[in-house]
Amino acid sequence: MYTLHIDDLDGTDRDVQEPNWRSRRMVLAQEKVGFSLHETTIHAGTSSEFWYAHHVEAVYCVGGRGRLTDLGTDEVHEVSDGFLYLLDGHEKHRLEADEEMRMVCVFTPPVTGREVHDENGVYPLIVEDGPGPEA
Repeated sequence: MYTLHIDDLDGTDRDVQEPNWRSRRMVLAQEKVGFSLHETTIHAGTSSEFWYAHHVEAVYCVGGRGRLTDLGTDEVHEVSDGFLYLLDGHEKHRLEADEEMRMVCVFTPPVTGREVHDENGVYPLIVEDGPGPEA
């Protein structure tokens, strides 16, 4: 069994902060469960573009308000508490936060925590090697 409290991640390598957002990575590839789980905070008044060319991401908003724009179709969705979106087609997208937004994000394949968004907002595909937690 794996357990943690989100606050235990503060200031660790699983607490990734950028000017527009903060992501606390609760489950990563090293846990060997086939997905990664993050709590991401999008800061109020910001706009960020992302493209997960190598990952499928599900995002569930648990607080705040903003907009999601599909950059391929220009379709805009209002985001608020209870809204979910699934990037199952690797859609390039923009998130704009009117208020601070708290998001729960699931990635498959799982991220390792070492990924950095490139100039297109893409995470590279990094694969964890080695035994799982039971080894």
